[in-house]
Amino acid sequence: MEDVLRAIPHRPPFLFVDSIVELTPVKITTTRKVREDEDFFKGHYPGNPIMPGVLVCEAIFQSGAVLLAGAMAGGGGGVPVLTRISNAKFRNMVKPGDTMEIEAEITERLGNACFLKGKASVDGKTAATVEFAVAMAGG
Repeated sequence: MEDVLRAIPHRPPFLFVDSIVELTPVKITTTRKVREDEDFFKGHYPGNPIMPGVLVCEAIFQSGAVLLAGAMAGGGGGVPVLTRISNAKFRNMVKPGDTMEIEAEITERLGNACFLKGKASVDGKTAATVEFAVAMAGG
């Protein structure tokens, strides 16, 4: 968790990455244990709690930000800011108690922009996939 906290500015309750499993210069695998007491479950949906798809995507985006923090180290810094989301697909639900395995991979770099693709899975079953772009801001 300390590596995640050093890499990105997100903090609980809006931090959706618990640990880094594997990190290469272009790909990261992380995990996130979905707790039963998460506030969003109170309203999404009472009696049948499901993690909102936008938050599953946010976990992918945050994993990508951790990847970029390492990939851009020494390159002027800055914070990766989401600029584009495309081809988001939701295949399976994420429920309380699930552990998401999250992957993000850099597919292209153009100046201060990076293009990535990502996936979140539970027990080997894909929950969501998404392509996204970020620009490095500030720094």
